[in-house]
Amino acid sequence: MGNQTQESRRRAIFSSKMLRLNICLHPGRFPFANHAPVDSHLAVNDDIASVPGAASPPSAPPPNRIRWWPTLVIVVATLLGVLWACFVEDTHRQGRNLHTVCICLAALLLLLLWCVCGSRLRWRIRLIVLAAVIATVAAAAFAVKIRGVTGDLVPILEWRWQEDESRQPQPEKAVPPISAWPTQQHTIGGVPDGYPQFLGPNRNATLPGPALARDWTAQPPQQVWRQPIRPGWSGFAVAQGFAVTQEQNGAEEMVTCYEALAGRVIWSHANPARYCTTLAGEGPRATPTIAGNRVYAVGATGILNCLDLRTGALMWSKNVVRENGSRVPVWGLSVSPLIVDNTVVVSVGGGAGRSLVAYDRETGRFVWGGGHDATGYSSPVICELAGVRQIVMFNASSVAGHDASSGKLLWEYPWPDSHPHVAAPVILPDDRVLVSIGYGVGSQAFQVRRPADNQWTASRAWKSLRLKAKFTNVVCHEGYLYGLDDGTMVCLDAATGEQKWKGARYGHGQEILVGKLLLVTAENGDVVLLEPVPQEPRELTRFAAFKTKTWNPPALAGEFLFLRNDLEAACFRLPVEE
Repeated sequence: MGNQTQESRRRAIFSSKMLRLNICLHPGRFPFANHAPVDSHLAVNDDIASVPGAASPPSAPPPNRIRWWPTLVIVVATLLGVLWACFVEDTHRQGRNLHTVCICLAALLLLLLWCVCGSRLRWRIRLIVLAAVIATVAAAAFAVKIRGVTGDLVPILEWRWQEDESRQPQPEKAVPPISAWPTQQHTIGGVPDGYPQFLGPNRNATLPGPALARDWTAQPPQQVWRQPIRPGWSGFAVAQGFAVTQEQNGAEEMVTCYEALAGRVIWSHANPARYCTTLAGEGPRATPTIAGNRVYAVGATGILNCLDLRTGALMWSKNVVRENGSRVPVWGLSVSPLIVDNTVVVSVGGGAGRSLVAYDRETGRFVWGGGHDATGYSSPVICELAGVRQIVMFNASSVAGHDASSGKLLWEYPWPDSHPHVAAPVILPDDRVLVSIGYGVGSQAFQVRRPADNQWTASRAWKSLRLKAKFTNVVCHEGYLYGLDDGTMVCLDAATGEQKWKGARYGHGQEILVGKLLLVTAENGDVVLLEPVPQEPRELTRFAAFKTKTWNPPALAGEFLFLRNDLEAACFRLPVEE
C-alpha cells in the first residue's frame, strides 16, 4: 500500500511538471498561465532540469540589430566606381561627369532599397524615409528645371517660376522708316567688310588687326550696348553697319538684323520651325553669312533663306534637308553657308551625290552636288590644296575635299562617326589639313597629295590626344596651333603635333587670332586676351562680359566686339594701341 501511494505521488508530480512545461512552451493554449507567479518560469526550468532526458527550453530571441554592412559595401563600391570613371574608363571630362552622376544615382537608389527592404530599422522609420525621399524628388521636379548643360555635361538648374522674357514669344518690333537706314556701305572701325561670316572674312578665326591694347586695367573695354536676346547658338555676322544673327521666338526661327553700333532691331524674318532638346538647347545654331546686299542663313531644321540685307525681304528660300533627301541630325543642322563665286554652299548630308550642295546666290537654283557622307556639325571652308581650289568639309564619318567649281569629290579621309564632328577644318602649310574633336578622341593632321595620275590621296601626318576641340575652333599662328583641349588652352607644334604647353582652363568657349594676340571668349562669359607664343602660356588681361554660359562664336569688326549667348547680346569697344 505504501509503495502504491509513493508511485501515485511520483506520477502526480511528473504530470504537474509536464503541465507546467507545456504552459511555458505554449502559453497561448492556457489563458490562465498569464496569471502565474513571476517566478514560475524559473521554477519550471528548475523542475524540468531535474527530469531525466527532458530538453532545455529555448532562450528568448535577441532583439533585431540594424544591418549596417550593406551600406559600407555600397559606399566603398561607389568610391571605387567614381575612381574608375575618373582615371581608368574615361579620358574626357564629359564621360567622367556622366559616369560619375550615374554611379552616384545608382548608389542613392541602392541605399534607399537597403533602408526600406534590408536595414531592419523599425517600419515606422522606413516609411518616414521613403516618404521623405518621394516628397523631395516631387518638390525638386516641381520647383527646378534643367536649362541645358555646360560643355562638360553638367546640368544648369534654374527655378521654374523664374520667368525668362527672352524665351517668350515677342511681338514684332516696328521697323523704322527707310530714310533712317544707312544709304551706303560704311565701315566699322576702318574695316570695310567687318566680320561677315562664321569665323571671319577668311573663315579661319584670324584677323590682321587692329592692334589691341595688352592691358585692360587702366583702359577697360567700353560697353556700347547690351540687351536681352532670344535663344539660339548663332553668332553675329557684321558688315556694312549691320549685325545679323539667328534667334528662336516661340515656335518661329528668326533671322534678325541689328544696327551694329546701336543694338536697335532693323528687321527680322520668321519661319515656322523650332529645334529644342534639354542637352542641345533651343534655337538655330548656325551663323548667317553676309555677301554683298544679301544675307544667307540656315536654320536648325534645314531652312536656307536668302534675304535682302537692308530690308529683310525674302529673295528665295529652300528646305535643303527635304530637297536633298537628307535628315536633321541629332543636335540640329548647324552649317554656316559658304559663298563660293556665284553660289552659296551648304553641307546637308543627302544621298545620291548630295552630301555637299550649291545653289545660285541670286535665284536659289540648284547648281551642283557632290559626296555621299552624312552631314556633321562643322561648316565648309574654301582653300587651295596641291594647287587646286577646293572646299573642305568635316562630315559625319570623313573629311572630304570637293572641287570648288563643280562639287566633284576629289579626296576623302575616313574619320569614325562615334562622336559629333563640330570644329571647322584648319588649313595648315604644305597642303596639310587639321581636324579635331572632343570626347577623348583628339586631333589628326593629314597630308593631301595629287600624284601625276590625278588620283588624290590623304594620309595621316600625325595624331595627338593633346588637343580635343569639342566645339571650339582652332587657330594656327607662326607654325603653332592654339586651341581649347577639352576646355583648357594648349599649344601644339603644327608640324609634329608635339604639345608645347598646357595653360589655364577657359571652358568650351571660342577664340579669334587678332594680329599677334589671341582673343578668347570663355564659357563662363569672360573675355580673355592672350599672347600666343610657344614658350609658355601668357594671359595678359581679361574682363567679364556675361555671367552665364557662352558658347556662341564672337565677331570682331575693327575694335568692336560683338558677343551673345542664349540670354543676352552686347557690343564692346576694345582699347587699341595708340
